Amino acid sequence: MNIVQIYAPTNEAQDEEKDAFYDLLQKVMDKLPKKDINILMGDANAKIGRENTGYDRIMSSHGLGEMNDNGERFANFCLFNKMVIGGSTFPHKRVHKATWVSPDNVTENQIDHFCVSQRF
Repeated sequence: MNIVQIYAPTNEAQDEEKDAFYDLLQKVMDKLPKKDINILMGDANAKIGRENTGYDRIMSSHGLGEMNDNGERFANFCLFNKMVIGGSTFPHKRVHKATWVSPDNVTENQIDHFCVSQRF
């Protein structure tokens, strides 16, 4: 079993910074044996949302909110690496989906994710 812990750039970061992060992450993933259980987890700063059109192999429609740019990057990364985004797979109460809440307790986001190889 291999666990990769991440902390991705925010959605407001420059594209170059995001590209560099995902390039480095891909190099790490490429070194992991495909026969192992590979887990990717942490703060992806990615809102994947509920809409899973084109991503139905890696996520279900139980995400929170709407996909942002980081969410699209993250979903594409998981699709390429054949990883399922766990927090979107099963229905949960809204209160259990949010992984970040604004200081005013109004805005909630699901930006922390737990992914596992599809074959498992």
